[in-house]
Amino acid sequence: MTTAERPEPDVGEREPSTVPEGIPLLDAETPPPEPDRRELLIITGMSGAGRTRVANTLEDMEWFVVDNLPPRMLEPLARMMTASDGGVRRLAAVVDVRSGEFFAELLSVLDELRRHGVDYRILFLEADDAELVRRYEQVRRAHPLQGDGRILDGIGHERELLAELRRRADTIIDTTSFTPYDLARHIRQRLGEEGGQPVQITVVSFGFKHGLPLDADHVVDVRFLSNPYWVTELRHLSGKDDAVNRYVLDQPGAREFVERYVETLLPAIAGYERELKNYVTIAVGCTGGRHRSVAVSEAIAEGLRSHGLRVRTLHRDVGRE
Repeated sequence: MTTAERPEPDVGEREPSTVPEGIPLLDAETPPPEPDRRELLIITGMSGAGRTRVANTLEDMEWFVVDNLPPRMLEPLARMMTASDGGVRRLAAVVDVRSGEFFAELLSVLDELRRHGVDYRILFLEADDAELVRRYEQVRRAHPLQGDGRILDGIGHERELLAELRRRADTIIDTTSFTPYDLARHIRQRLGEEGGQPVQITVVSFGFKHGLPLDADHVVDVRFLSNPYWVTELRHLSGKDDAVNRYVLDQPGAREFVERYVETLLPAIAGYERELKNYVTIAVGCTGGRHRSVAVSEAIAEGLRSHGLRVRTLHRDVGRE
């Protein structure tokens, strides 16, 4: 994995701006303002080099992302960032040769933005010819500029069109040896979010007689525990009621099972974080999904929370006959 960069600050790093004339400096009695982290990032580069993956990663990081933007629309979008209070603070625009004849305006639009004092950074993605050809053949799509020629013809034409834009780029990333996940991790690291987003875990209880949850990543069967359904005074209650909860979890082996299962999940969850899988569903089932699965789901969720994880519970079949 190689990354070539110009000597300007990296993506996500901001040079301190100068104070415009007429704006008084803060005195010692005035508390300093919150730092203004407004960022405009222009994503461009070679087709097939990973622009879509970068855009998706930024969306996951709560950037406002616009794809395939005609260059002339950059200035109106930049004005969105000047509004106070609820204005957009992190805006990314994907601009590339797909905009056709409009793309020729890009360099003049960038000059115009500078003249109007709009600060932006350019992220340029590229890969070598062999890798770009492989990616296009893999998805069986034509290069946007190949016309009646070969993929290599389109790649060569695109490199010519982008030469000046590449020269102006603040950061150039060669994605030749990146997998899509490598590229997503790389973008997170460069933007100061090396750890990425924490995994959001949902522990859902269900009844086997109603079918498995379609989105389950892990399925746990707790029908080895005695069923409170056969206790008359507990039948109308659910696993969220204290009486049922105690009945289920006080059985021999129940709490030990929960503790060991939580410990078993921790390495898997750490792996999901590394692989940028942001959502995990753990399905806990009993016969009807009202008593045992609910109580054990709540216990598993509490055990995961004790390790600092984000967990919510969902009881799919409580209330179903």
